[in-house]
This record gives sequence, C-alpha cells and structure tokens, in this order.
Amino acid sequence: MEKNRTVQRGKGRKKGRPKVRFRLGTLMMIFILSFAACFVLYMSAANLNDNFLNDEFGISTAEPVSEESEVTPDETSDAAEPNSGAEEAANPVPQSAKAENTYFDNCCLITDSTLAGMNKGFGKDCIFGGNSINTSNVMSEKLESSFGSLSAYDIVKNKKPQILYIMLGSELGTASADDMIAAYTNLVSSLSSALPDMKIYVMQYPPVIYDSDTLTNEIINDYNNKLLMMCDNLGIYCIDTNTALKSEDGKLQEEYWSYELLALSEQGYDKIIEYILTHTA
Repeated sequence: MEKNRTVQRGKGRKKGRPKVRFRLGTLMMIFILSFAACFVLYMSAANLNDNFLNDEFGISTAEPVSEESEVTPDETSDAAEPNSGAEEAANPVPQSAKAENTYFDNCCLITDSTLAGMNKGFGKDCIFGGNSINTSNVMSEKLESSFGSLSAYDIVKNKKPQILYIMLGSELGTASADDMIAAYTNLVSSLSSALPDMKIYVMQYPPVIYDSDTLTNEIINDYNNKLLMMCDNLGIYCIDTNTALKSEDGKLQEEYWSYELLALSEQGYDKIIEYILTHTA
C-alpha cells in the first residue's frame, strides 16, 4: 500500500523590502550644503541687482538727505541779525558828514517824556510817545494817531518809516535797569522782524544836571553801557547822545536844561538834532 506523502507548506510570509537607514550626521551635512547653496545664489542676485532690497522688501538704499543741510533762499544770516547793516559801522556811530535837513523826511521817533517836548527835526506826525510812555508799556500803551488809537509799536508798523530813532529811559532810577533792557530788547527785536529794511538808531539816555536820591549819572552811564551792548547784540545802531550833552564834570551842560520846564531846553533839542545829522551810518 502506497504511503500518503505529507507535503508541508511553509507559512505564508511576505518578503520585506530592504530598510534604508540615514545617519544623523548625513542629514546635517545635506542641510548645511543646501543652505550654503541657497545663500550663495541669494548673495549673487543681490550683488548683481542694485535695487535688490527695494524689489524684495521695499527698502530704498539711497542715502537720506539731512534736513540740516537743506537751505532755502529765505534762510540768510539776517534772520539772526535783524539789522545787519549796523555791522558796517562801529557802535556808537562815529561822526559823519552832516546830512541835509531833508534827512528827517524819512525818519520817525519813539520817545517817552525825555523828548516829548521836542518840536524840531522830526515832523509832528512822526514823533510817537509822551509822558505816559516808558520801556515797559511802549508796546501796549495807546496813543492817538492818524491810524487810530494804537501803541507806538503798532503806529510805526503802519507808518513804515525808512529810519527810526528811539529814546526811552524816563523810569530809570525807579525801575530795574535789567528789566528795562529786556523790554527795550523786545521792542527792537519785534520792530526789526516786522520791518527788516528799516534802520533803527537807539539814542543813549542824556545825563542829569544834578544827582538825586534815585537817579545819578553813574546809574545813567551803566544803563547806556547796557544799551550799547544790546545794540551790538541785535545788530542795530547806537548813537551817543549822552556825551553830546555832557559837560566836563560829567553832568548835563547848564544851557541844555530848562529849570522852568524841568526838561531839556530848546538848546538841548538843537544839540540832539545837530548830533543826529552828523552821526549817520
């Protein structure tokens, strides 16, 4: 009898694919090489294209223009020095050839009680001031004029003279000289800004005929020195009407004072007019 053959079949097994293994070092090397290649390509493009940053990111590579270097046609040294013409002559203004009396046709005067009674030289419609005016209120105290009730400052702005003379200082001895100079500076600076083509002459305050408890010639001399420095700093003219009226002993000359009016005399006014005409810049 023939024996039955037993055929054994192997269990069904799927043949596995060979596994691919990567080492960490190999991965890192591939990453570094890829990054280096991209970086080289990026830098090459940047070097070849001058507008690369602007094309990519909207960033301009042009150098910004400094605002400090921009100068407009109106920006001149006159902005710092309102009346630069005063630089052409030393202060106080030296003696010059005598001008014609018609010189006053283009002049106006701002004053307090010191020259309020003067009716020579300047036209009557060209003297702005009076007993109520001083350095502290000259820009606010109202005066009657052809332009209406205005301050001396506003009258000058409307009048627009070619030349302006100023004499202020009646409160000297009762007010602080430094405060007076500060107010004076404000007036002159404002006028120079409003009327830059107008020549401004500051007249030094006259001496007194005798010292009092509140006012002495020493105080006046100190005030005048400060006026001179103010004029130099602002670039405006200063005329030494103090010395013109002074005697050898440093006081006001007798003939220049009216004991009746307690003010400068007609001879004093004449001397000031003469001095103005012979000290022009």
